[in-house]
Amino acid sequence: MAYDHYVAICDPLHYPLVMSHEVCFRLVVGSWVIGMPVQVGQTCQIFSLPFCESNQINHFFCDIPPMLKLACRDIFVNEMVVYVFAVLFVTVPFMSILGSYSRIISTILKLPSNTGRTRAFSTYSSHLIVVFLFYGSASISYLNTKSNQYEGTDKMLSLFYTILTPMFNPVIYSLCNKDVTEALRKFLPKLLAL
Repeated sequence: MAYDHYVAICDPLHYPLVMSHEVCFRLVVGSWVIGMPVQVGQTCQIFSLPFCESNQINHFFCDIPPMLKLACRDIFVNEMVVYVFAVLFVTVPFMSILGSYSRIISTILKLPSNTGRTRAFSTYSSHLIVVFLFYGSASISYLNTKSNQYEGTDKMLSLFYTILTPMFNPVIYSLCNKDVTEALRKFLPKLLAL
């Protein structure tokens, strides 16, 4: 999506050529092809660990860092694997997205009209908010694997990247739609009058 926005703002005349259906298909397939072996490998890594005492994790769902805390052998290598994958698949994409948005913002600031700048900022700021919520919470959760004293914080952050961000995403994007905002302006006063 960040690449789509980058092309739409920074190279709008070539947008139909650059963002063809084939390119979109390749981006989606590439995400799946890269992500699947990583997840399967991490699942196999967890299944190979011996677990001793408790079989209950102090978390909302079965994720790798809480599972590693239940293992009864040295998990340094496992934690390093989680850390490396977190850097590769969370931090690097996050920095790439921030880089593309810095180019987008510099291009928006060069627009001649204030209305064009305002419209562009309102459109892309919502995506940037969702990106910060998702990648920020995921980065903190996965790059902070040894935090026994902050388990409550880890649990709350996991809610951000698993539940809140996917829930907010359609809401934020639908609020950018003029028809939806107009319908809400008509509906909310009626709702509050009840």
